[in-house]
Amino acid sequence: MSQDILFQVDGHIATIVLNRPQKLNAVTPEMADAIVEHVRECNDSDTIRCVIVTGAGEKSFCAGSDIRELDSYDTPWQFRNRPDYCDAIRRLLKPSIAAVNGYCFGGGLETALSCDIRIASENAQFAAPEIKLGWIGGGGISAYLSHSIGASNAALMVMTGDAVTAQQALAWTLVSEVVPQERLLARAREVAATIASRAPIAAETAKLNLKAAWAMPLEKAIEYERDLQTICFATRDAGEGRVAFKEKRQPIFERR
Repeated sequence: MSQDILFQVDGHIATIVLNRPQKLNAVTPEMADAIVEHVRECNDSDTIRCVIVTGAGEKSFCAGSDIRELDSYDTPWQFRNRPDYCDAIRRLLKPSIAAVNGYCFGGGLETALSCDIRIASENAQFAAPEIKLGWIGGGGISAYLSHSIGASNAALMVMTGDAVTAQQALAWTLVSEVVPQERLLARAREVAATIASRAPIAAETAKLNLKAAWAMPLEKAIEYERDLQTICFATRDAGEGRVAFKEKRQPIFERR
């Protein structure tokens, strides 16, 4: 595993930290491989119920892929099929929170967009700067930005490459909250703890349902949601929830 990726588990909450602050947490191929492995570990765990993704230091969440590494690929096809850290984050089965501090550029923005919830510090900046270097993003930037902030705002970011502030990102609903830098991780952990206290299968199913709802026509999305609800309703945790409600106590969920 790369020392430039830290992986911590505290109770039901896992935290993936991009730990290369001297390079603004730019991602190397080795770091991407480590993220892939940690995502697999999260998905295989019955204990982990929520995942926080953040960057070390105050200056940067992630400045994207390390540009100095991009010429190491022998062919464009090898570059096209490289292990992608954004794809890995999207493969998380557990709910995910991006705690965005400082620069959130390029692949870093794609990483944040690949998380379910985004919380930003007041010093966060967001940009899709690839066009300034002669290419465009390839980790879902256009689709996710268009879905999150609308076609015109997405075009403004992708076609200019210029950064927007945390407050502008909040106004565009790119992030859910903006908090002081010193409160960022604490607030992310508060939200993660709330999610982790809910029925885990229901939370994972809600994530799956939200992803499907984006891609499906309305009637099909409602039909699919009803099927997922039925599956959740049949779980042991759902039965525990109903019993706890009748007994006026907090439910004890076991991911069963």
